[in-house]
Amino acid sequence: MQKVRWGIIGCGDVTEVKSGPAFSKVANSELVAVMRRDGAKARDYAERHGVPKWYDDAEKLIQNPEVDAVYIATPPDSHAAYTLMVAAAGKPVYVEKPMALNYAQCQEMIAACSQANVPLFVAFYRRSQPSFNKVKELLESKAIGEIRFVNIRLYQPLQPDQYKNELPWRVLPEVSGGGLFHDLAPHQLDILDFILGPIASASGQVVNQAELYEAEDLVTAQFKFQSGVLGSGVWCFSVAEQQQTDSIEIVGSAGRITFPTFAKEPIYLETTAGTEQFLLPPPQHVQQPFIQSIVEELTGKGKCPGSAVSAARTSWVMDQIVGRG
Repeated sequence: MQKVRWGIIGCGDVTEVKSGPAFSKVANSELVAVMRRDGAKARDYAERHGVPKWYDDAEKLIQNPEVDAVYIATPPDSHAAYTLMVAAAGKPVYVEKPMALNYAQCQEMIAACSQANVPLFVAFYRRSQPSFNKVKELLESKAIGEIRFVNIRLYQPLQPDQYKNELPWRVLPEVSGGGLFHDLAPHQLDILDFILGPIASASGQVVNQAELYEAEDLVTAQFKFQSGVLGSGVWCFSVAEQQQTDSIEIVGSAGRITFPTFAKEPIYLETTAGTEQFLLPPPQHVQQPFIQSIVEELTGKGKCPGSAVSAARTSWVMDQIVGRG
């Protein structure tokens, strides 16, 4: 390809700022079509973002010869089905995270794209952001010596008003794969895969303490990387406001690094020499650097730092933690 003309299936909130505009801001890339089951909303999105074509039928977008590649930005329960449709049309696929409802679906998606000889990418876009690459650089330069262990903590306040009427899809297991753990933890587990390598084994415990919905609201985990580094994690979505926490801590033989996954806060490097801070905020369109890397790979000018295989590993780890392994 000399230029990648994109179509989006599912032009909802995530596409408004995080991803959608980036497809036309990246060199050799253009957003030419969008689809949403509600045709009026698809048309509204297209008009507001200057997109030439809109559809209320995914198959019509996929079969449009002016669409070279498709971004699937729907909830996880339809990722596998849409990926298979795009692969059957012989077009590259970029799918939102988590990759699918479970690891088995991820394997189906990989097999379909491999058989169709089309690339498959997953939106673990933090792999292209400056802050996480800085953490990787610090670890590779042995800034904290030999890595000993990792600790993830994500605590969010209880928000009962969100669950009084219709439940958000993110806490419906049949749509999202589970609760908020399945929406947020994939980013953390994938970035650890990126900077520390694959996780070889994992286990966990899940409970529903607040009982605002059926999915788990507290998850604890322990895991071991192929390198031998050990890790643990606690994800709790029913704490008080003042207990809100977003932290990944990597402890080494000569210091530690702590950094957030979602908050716009600094990386802290603590060693015997003192404490350093690095504040590297994400771009306006947080997926843009990652989308740029995908376009560069599709046009033969570079390589995306993530793959469907690495994304599937994260789904496998999550399955082990919640007891689906």
